[in-house]
Amino acid sequence: MSNNLSSSEFLLLEFSEVRELQILHSVVFLVLYLSVVSGNLLIISAVALDHRLNSPMYFFLFNLAMQDLGQVTVIIPKSMANSLMNTRHISYSGCIVQLLLFIFFLSSDFFLLTVMAYDRYVAICNPLHYEMVMNRQACIEMVASVWISGLVFGMLHTSGTFATPFCSNAVNQFFCAIPQLLKLACWEVNAIEIGVVLLSVVIALGCFIFIIVSYVQIFTTVLRMPSVQGRQKAFLTCLPHLIVFSILVLSGWLSYLCTISDTTSHLDLAFAVIYTIVPPLLNPVIYSMRNKEFKAALSKLLHLGNSSNS
Repeated sequence: MSNNLSSSEFLLLEFSEVRELQILHSVVFLVLYLSVVSGNLLIISAVALDHRLNSPMYFFLFNLAMQDLGQVTVIIPKSMANSLMNTRHISYSGCIVQLLLFIFFLSSDFFLLTVMAYDRYVAICNPLHYEMVMNRQACIEMVASVWISGLVFGMLHTSGTFATPFCSNAVNQFFCAIPQLLKLACWEVNAIEIGVVLLSVVIALGCFIFIIVSYVQIFTTVLRMPSVQGRQKAFLTCLPHLIVFSILVLSGWLSYLCTISDTTSHLDLAFAVIYTIVPPLLNPVIYSMRNKEFKAALSKLLHLGNSSNS
């Protein structure tokens, strides 16, 4: 990379060199983005305006919706704009900000899903102590810790990634992703980023194990319930969370595995689209689809009071 490029811009991966396909990509991304924004804004509005949705589960869902909005807004509009204008450019400072905010929202999302697993564990396995354990003060402290931890992770990864100069400015991804940026480094990956990556792996593995153990205990407790209706309600409460978490972890892991193994960029691109867009798109649907309280709140929000009573 020449000196002027190293301080001015990066070139992101374009979805196609064919102009018609670039426009198609913009249209598809616009539809997906508007779907994510509208769905998550409905969740935020419903929880904020309906006093019936004041339980910890909805408080966490409110924050999850904000994180999902932030995650897609950081990367999707820029990708759409590049395709519409037939360009690949993102400024050096823009890449730093995009990476910082994306890691901030993504890691916060992961930590919040861990907290939500704990919430479901207490609600199902220790229902008599639920109100005492998951009180308002405890929930606020948990969510504050989630946001602060996400910000710290974003700052550490961003500083570690940009601590070395780059010998190329062609990022082989449609947004500024850490693995692709590290491939552009002129020197060996610095000790700061290695330490941050190892710390991230340890913490992520700990969260993953915690969620798996929590759900093993949850499903064990649910299967012992004498009431069939109670078992169904418990499963319907927990399965959406487990589905979202599985999609996020599996697609993210496969995307980073493709980057490390130097497989085709198309496969890496597909997995990146899945873990950046699919969970934020599915969250509003699967969390509210079978939830009567939430559907009633949405009906009230949309002035469909009669439908909520049907």
